[in-house]
Amino acid sequence: MNKPLISVITINYNGLVHTMGFLESFQKVSYPNVEIIVVDNASKESPDSILDKYPETILIKSPVNEGFAGGNNRGMEVAKGDFFFLINNDTEVAPDLLETLLERTEIVENVGLVCPKILYHEEPDIIQYAGFSAINPITGRGRGKGYLEKDEGQYQVAEITQLAHGAAMFIPRKVVKEIGLMAELYFLYYEEMDYCERIKQAGYDIWYEPKSYILHKESMSVGKNSLLKTYYMSRNRWLYLRRNVAYPLFFFTAGYYMLIALPKNLLVHAFKFEWGHFGKYFKGFVDGLFLKDIKENPTLNN
Repeated sequence: MNKPLISVITINYNGLVHTMGFLESFQKVSYPNVEIIVVDNASKESPDSILDKYPETILIKSPVNEGFAGGNNRGMEVAKGDFFFLINNDTEVAPDLLETLLERTEIVENVGLVCPKILYHEEPDIIQYAGFSAINPITGRGRGKGYLEKDEGQYQVAEITQLAHGAAMFIPRKVVKEIGLMAELYFLYYEEMDYCERIKQAGYDIWYEPKSYILHKESMSVGKNSLLKTYYMSRNRWLYLRRNVAYPLFFFTAGYYMLIALPKNLLVHAFKFEWGHFGKYFKGFVDGLFLKDIKENPTLNN
């Protein structure tokens, strides 16, 4: 029997060395029916060397940087697979990864998304992701299960979880056809959490599958203390809550942010003399508060 086609989609943005490393690791994947799509988000250096070394790769050159959601959407729009595997380029994968993720969709019903165990590349015995709690509708924060714990097999049972990790998301095409593509207004951060909420609202489950794993190099494309991250984390937390928290609960959410979260974070940056981060956090807060037309979601037409 023919195996379903899996479309592997990754984004390259000024990270060609990581993308090449990712593609090299994927040569060891044992699943036989795969297409690999690399979406270049208007990188400064040409991505053409990808095709020189891996000519079977489908390379999409975006004229502008469309961010995480936009890049993945461009990949899904051309993908032919029965399943989409959205994965960061700063990762390395286990050989049995695709079989394991696909198997989860075959043995249980209502699977909307499957996420593998995620370990740190630099310390592969340390867990980054083993499931996630629901986002608190007041604070806009959640808690990662197993985060920074030593992997001693304590999270080796597959289970339904509340949120996936954006570094590796395995999604049936039929789910994307039903709920639409990712919301592009986020650009960077929180878009996968928003997508998980839409998947759950449609009646599907998010699964954590620990039988296989990826190694993640974590924030190599953005940086751990970048102004870009400060801005989008501040802005998009607001957008996520505006899109996913209903009235009257949202009044409590707004109160928490106005009276606690905003002053606290601004004071932290001020005491550290991080004036660049101070400004970006405040601008992100304001932009997230007043952005219009936040409910629109693009559709998958093919």
